[in-house]
Amino acid sequence: MAVIAISGSAAILRHKNNETMKPKIHIVTLGASDFPKMLSFYKNSLGWSTKAKATDKIAFFDLSGLVFALCDMKVLKEDSKQPINSVAPSHITLAQNVSSENEVDKAFVFIEKAGGKIVKVPQKTNWGGYSGYFADPEGNLWEIAYNPYFKFDKDGNIVLP
Repeated sequence: MAVIAISGSAAILRHKNNETMKPKIHIVTLGASDFPKMLSFYKNSLGWSTKAKATDKIAFFDLSGLVFALCDMKVLKEDSKQPINSVAPSHITLAQNVSSENEVDKAFVFIEKAGGKIVKVPQKTNWGGYSGYFADPEGNLWEIAYNPYFKFDKDGNIVLP
């Protein structure tokens, strides 16, 4: 079961009556049971660049337009409001960031009309952003998030600080 977190710039929402949601994945997040070990592997063994330390709970790696993130599994499960012993979220999330809290809210109105199950209503986060989670018909979790620390280039790709 995949966990997918969506956050994107200028999301265009349309449903019936010509409504849609812009398809864009900005972040792939891997849940890590042993965050320090996983961070060491990607940062030190593979040589990927990040500013994160072993004491952090999340790390971001710029992969030329796509962001790869490592997140402590307990933090990921707490953020998605899933019990620690639950099957979901799995060890992966996909994310599309939007450019405002209002866009997150609009996306959730669209998702609910489209049949998505709201798992965590959009709300302020402890990291300074705003996000919520929904499940698709097979139970895969998606996050829609606004992150005030991420900016977008002219093509809508995240530019890491």
